[in-house]
Amino acid sequence: MNAGIIGVGKYVPENVVTNFDLEKRMDTSDEWIRTRTGIVERRIADENINTSDMAYYASVNAVKHAGINPEEIGMIITATVTPDTSFPSVSCILQDRLGAKHAAAMDVSAACSGFIYGMVTAKNFIESGSYKYILVVGAEKLSKIVDWNDRNTAVLFGDGAGAVVMGPVQEGRGILSFELGADGSGGKHLFQEKYICMNGREVFKFAVRQMGESAVRVIEKAGLTKDEVDYLIPHQANIRIMESARERLELPVEKMSNTIAKYGNTSAASIPISIVDDLEEGKIKDDDIIVMVGFGGGLTWGAILMKWGK
Repeated sequence: MNAGIIGVGKYVPENVVTNFDLEKRMDTSDEWIRTRTGIVERRIADENINTSDMAYYASVNAVKHAGINPEEIGMIITATVTPDTSFPSVSCILQDRLGAKHAAAMDVSAACSGFIYGMVTAKNFIESGSYKYILVVGAEKLSKIVDWNDRNTAVLFGDGAGAVVMGPVQEGRGILSFELGADGSGGKHLFQEKYICMNGREVFKFAVRQMGESAVRVIEKAGLTKDEVDYLIPHQANIRIMESARERLELPVEKMSNTIAKYGNTSAASIPISIVDDLEEGKIKDDDIIVMVGFGGGLTWGAILMKWGK
């Protein structure tokens, strides 16, 4: 039995903050942000919207798209570094609000790699026969941990949530290989005190190396070659980092997901949000070979190769 994605959903706040809006608040410019990051605008949630609210809206859409009842969900895994509270977890709040009364619930903290960690965890529970359907969510309200006086980090991040329902899929489809990793010695380069603190140069070097290497390794683990890959969905952190991974796989520009211009870096939410947008735009089709790859604070990384479809 293979585990794959059978339903998807997303939620992004209505409030759009453009680079020009940020020009009025800090010493920066649209040209500076756009050329260095690829970001044009991002969504910022209102004060009364919590991470669990965004996760809920995305999850309702994913469950509906999967065509299942919330009571059929066996587990909920939410990847986030911005939970409403330390506890209860976002997943427990979701479990109650969705009416998924039979589901176990836990949050995963692996920063921007969290959604990949959550998907791999779900895969193993499904393929072992422990659970049939698992809801995996990436949800972040990064605006609450951003120092809006720090132009080096404030311009990067946005809020939002993406969710997928994972379950059994046809033989040959679903997740075919994966890699998870961490290097705790690099934690000093990207961390949170009160706000997000980042050594941009060191994180950039790590990400450029790790994203490409991880993507290549999951292709090799699946017994495939780079020219068999149809589409790349990288964590939407920085267009230059994303492009380095695309070039490593020798893919044309149109074969890489690029939603960073619209949403900025939404951490654990960036890959599932991208999946929804790409499906809606017809960029992902049944039987496509897709590589998803991310990196984040920890330092952590993860990659998945999957054959799309139920």
